Amino acid sequence: EMNMTAPAHVHSAHFTTLAAALLNDRFTDDKTRTYLAKAVMVIMGSLLIASAAQVAVPMYPVPVTGQTLAILLIGMTYGSRMAGCTVALYLFEGALGLPVFANGASGALYMFGPTGGYLAGFLIAAVTLGYMAERGMGRTMISTAAMMLIGTTVIYVFGVAWLSMMIGFEKAVIHGVMPFLYGDVLKAVVAAGLMPLAWKSIKKLGTDTGDNG
Repeated sequence: EMNMTAPAHVHSAHFTTLAAALLNDRFTDDKTRTYLAKAVMVIMGSLLIASAAQVAVPMYPVPVTGQTLAILLIGMTYGSRMAGCTVALYLFEGALGLPVFANGASGALYMFGPTGGYLAGFLIAAVTLGYMAERGMGRTMISTAAMMLIGTTVIYVFGVAWLSMMIGFEKAVIHGVMPFLYGDVLKAVVAAGLMPLAWKSIKKLGTDTGDNG
């Protein structure tokens, strides 16, 4: 009788993320310190996104900022769960009134304004790229560039869908996509250079970066 059950690793190959590689190398046998380290990384990640959001070029109706690069890099580095928690914390900080959005903006009214769809897209994109990183992507320039394209597309889909309800689809594309394309290409180039370099640095430290099975 033939065994129709495939090996477990065929269904759920799981690769080490950059963050997991760093943590496992230091806190392998200490779960408490691992959880604390993850919490610190989530908090620091949310602050990084907030800082990147202040690097902005004012444009109507959505400003060009550095936060998308930070969010997508966090997704590729942290993995799906930690990246999701990090972006969710960032959004929660903004909802509480902390000046974490572009140009120091904050509050629920801002979150339901023209940028609302993009904010939702940030969370979905971070989780998506984190999932892809856990499947071994983001270690080469080509796969990193592909991930940046996918993550950016996710953000645009949510952003334009929301914005189109306010100003119409055509204007949403003209004002909510077109002005940012050159910047997105630059961000993809930066990420495509940074991620492989980061993996090379990790490997030089002798950290296990292989398949966790």
